[in-house]
Amino acid sequence: MSTDEPSDTTEMHGHEHHEVEGPGYPTPGAMRTESEREKTAFVVALRVGMDVDGSDFIGVVDLDPESDTYSELVDTVEMPNKGDELHHFGWNTCSSSCHTEGLMRDHLIVPGQRSSRIHILDAEDPRNMEIEKVIEPEELFEHDLSAPHTVHCVPGGKVVISMLGDADGELPGGFLQLDQSDFSIDGRWEADRGPVEMQYDYWYQPRHNVMISTEWAAPKTYYPGFDLDDVEDGKYGDSIHIWDWENKEHQQTLTFGEEGQIPLEIRMPHDPEETQGYVGAALSSNILRFWEESDGVWDWEKVIDVESREHPDWDMPVPGLVTDIVLSLDDQYLFFSNWLHGDMRMYDVSDFGNPRLVDRIWAGGNFGDRQEIQGTEIRGAPQMLQLSRDGKRVYWTTSLFSSWDNQFYPEIGEQGSLMMKADVYPDEGRMELDEDFLVDFGDAPGGPARAHEIRWPGGDCTSDVWR
Repeated sequence: MSTDEPSDTTEMHGHEHHEVEGPGYPTPGAMRTESEREKTAFVVALRVGMDVDGSDFIGVVDLDPESDTYSELVDTVEMPNKGDELHHFGWNTCSSSCHTEGLMRDHLIVPGQRSSRIHILDAEDPRNMEIEKVIEPEELFEHDLSAPHTVHCVPGGKVVISMLGDADGELPGGFLQLDQSDFSIDGRWEADRGPVEMQYDYWYQPRHNVMISTEWAAPKTYYPGFDLDDVEDGKYGDSIHIWDWENKEHQQTLTFGEEGQIPLEIRMPHDPEETQGYVGAALSSNILRFWEESDGVWDWEKVIDVESREHPDWDMPVPGLVTDIVLSLDDQYLFFSNWLHGDMRMYDVSDFGNPRLVDRIWAGGNFGDRQEIQGTEIRGAPQMLQLSRDGKRVYWTTSLFSSWDNQFYPEIGEQGSLMMKADVYPDEGRMELDEDFLVDFGDAPGGPARAHEIRWPGGDCTSDVWR
């Protein structure tokens, strides 16, 4: 039995007034205060673009400080094919189905960004996972979709995956829906896409019948690497899209222009009553807030701006490149990473429209004064983030995307990336780098790998939605 699963107290408290018992937690507060400390991490790791003749894998990292193998990679589940480029992944079900009988959070859906292959892993025992099923790319191509990205479980035993391209790796993309019972493909999720062509991340608030999606580019644009000319030619996104959740129809587009170039990760509050949120615009290096007005129309504003910095090895000012953001389960703190600069920031967002910087950690990057940990070179910089459920530990990995790594941090492609951690003190509004914690994926079995997204058994800040 996973030590990361809800405690007996949580289960009793969460379902004492309900006739059926489902997965997850009844409220964000229950997840934050009643779940046990994370003792296992699932981390996707890939070998695309590296001098390693091996498959991508899901790594299992020991996070139990009482364990003899603490901060070590204790197991790997290798994919059956090479070249997948595992990127983002998610659960078959979550707290959005907390009171739905017969569902269990026991499978991981692990897509390959380049291969368009989707792996279904039985993760009931976090230390003994197995691949249960593989959905081959041809099955996705039949629906004119490719390049799977964000995986969200949705109420009713379904899984919806954002798809960034069509069958040829061009635009438009869309959404794929799976049936949770057997992971068969239902078809496309969207009934009316409207003008939407680009996809990337998405979040939904079922209580308010809304889903909001973001943009990257066509797979054939970003696969080879980053080219600034593609931005000038309009091949990268600058908008987010508002959808009618129940009718699966596009309703509105918020276009940011230069203020929001390449809006990637989106986070809405865990409080299901809220109708606002943040999106991180990678290239513009800022955080944009969006919200619903009383008349149902959505609006936006820039609330955080990261200034570009001069660097002797660059012929242009270096943008921060905001690549990931995460909200604490109590919606008090926002964390985000500046992958090119090298810092990970913590903001107090108690006043959602006026974020206040409270702390930051520098680790690697082009400007970090800390370039080593435990005598190991920090290859890359803070990138993918995951916060503990109690908000007291934040973990990150340092790889972004294989071809982009090779452009900006070629040492990752040669030696693999890292996983690091900071202790968070919410009552004091500060962080402290944990110098005793380091997982070097350069030492992975079978050769170096690029570590990317992180998930906890039992759910986390970036996978669970409440309704």
